[in-house]
Amino acid sequence: MANVTLGGVNYLVQLDTGSSDLWVLNSPTPIPNANITSLNCNLTYGIGWAYGDVAYVKAEFAGISVPSQAFLDVSSAQNPALSYGAIGLLGLGFDSLSNIDALLNSTGASTGRSLLYNLFQDNPSEPNFIALSLQSTSDDDQVTGSFAIGETESQYSNVTSTNKIPTWPVNSPSRWNVLLDSFIVGTETYSVSTGVEGAPSNKAVVLLDSGTSYTYAPTDVCQSIYGGVSGAEYNSGLGQWTVPCDAEINIALQFDNQIFPIHPLDVSPASSSDPSICVGSFLPQSVSVGAGQFDWLIGDNVLRSVYAVYDFGDFVSSGTMGNPYVQMLSLVNPNQASVEFHDVRGGTPQNNITYNASSGDSESTTVTLSADVANTIDSLSKYLPAMLAVMALNALVLVILAVVALVLLCRRRGRGARARKTPGRLSPMPMNITTTRYPDYANPQELHTYQPVSMALTEDTLFAPPSPAFKGESRPGDRPKSVA
Repeated sequence: MANVTLGGVNYLVQLDTGSSDLWVLNSPTPIPNANITSLNCNLTYGIGWAYGDVAYVKAEFAGISVPSQAFLDVSSAQNPALSYGAIGLLGLGFDSLSNIDALLNSTGASTGRSLLYNLFQDNPSEPNFIALSLQSTSDDDQVTGSFAIGETESQYSNVTSTNKIPTWPVNSPSRWNVLLDSFIVGTETYSVSTGVEGAPSNKAVVLLDSGTSYTYAPTDVCQSIYGGVSGAEYNSGLGQWTVPCDAEINIALQFDNQIFPIHPLDVSPASSSDPSICVGSFLPQSVSVGAGQFDWLIGDNVLRSVYAVYDFGDFVSSGTMGNPYVQMLSLVNPNQASVEFHDVRGGTPQNNITYNASSGDSESTTVTLSADVANTIDSLSKYLPAMLAVMALNALVLVILAVVALVLLCRRRGRGARARKTPGRLSPMPMNITTTRYPDYANPQELHTYQPVSMALTEDTLFAPPSPAFKGESRPGDRPKSVA
């Protein structure tokens, strides 16, 4: 969570990459200097809702001001964010997913664009990306993180050197959807598939949603994660798996040929009502969720393990904006994560845990653990002299290959992706501490169905018609007009 300033007053809001609207409760104190309109709107979420009047107010977020920002002045709401200190919600998604913008468009107005859209529009020198982390270090910790616009935290600056993961669809997306290559559990890599029309058949379309605690995935995926764990079983009453708390589950996700391990404490969190019971944070879904728009909904149990940059598109030499993308930096050292897991849960940690990226043509690969490494080294040591001789004979070939690689690298860098020469106008600010690790898991005795916190759906699950997503315009000219 973070503070947004409306009418000169700070309000604590939940940051949500899965929606695009800003709403704040107007009680017990009305929002000062707000211009209330006669338009009212009901934002319906997978769990919860917010009802109020469309209004305008001077807003400031992350040190950047917008003179007139449309938001929902909420008179009544039910949302999990309210139970842990927030007084509203700030959507960080694309403008085309905004219900407020669609409502105002229906009246002929074009003043309902999202706060992020206006921040970039009104501040053309600002690099148009956001950086977000949700960190955790133990099973019962107070979750902290950071958020920044236009810059990254210095300790995570390497994130800008990671692969740029395209959104899906690549052009004008409405959500932060990306393609998942595969997932690794223990010593086996599993292929994925999709139910999303037009997506590659050997990928899964996943939504990155910071407003949801759990990850919702197909039934067979959850079976692969928890089915092989001794003592684990699917609890139909809960709608999720229960797992022995001392069972370490090593899992990693692969995006764009990059591996991202998930902290084992986040794979099987302790129940909030009974700490002796641990539950699976990957919840089974038998069909593609989100009206066929994505296959998985990835929540905080995964996003805690990465530092992510959500870029609305680089400006290219012609002055137009390129396609949006995501960059992620792993925050999890698998060996250290194993130590942290067993410090909390008991038992002996593993070591030398490694994950190998699978190629596009490979259906599986393995995770090499310490025992395998030790046996392999012992066997190879007998033949080490002969191996060294072969390596000596090939030294010349290696030198040539190194020279070729250096030349190719220099050519690649010479092509020049946009360098972010303009620093962000914000130093990363701490996000407020939440009171529990998994606020969605309020009552383990009730059936746990698909309940993303942040899906701003209309009641019939239809979305606002898409418009170009911060794309194709030159600075400092107007960004695209959204459509009704």
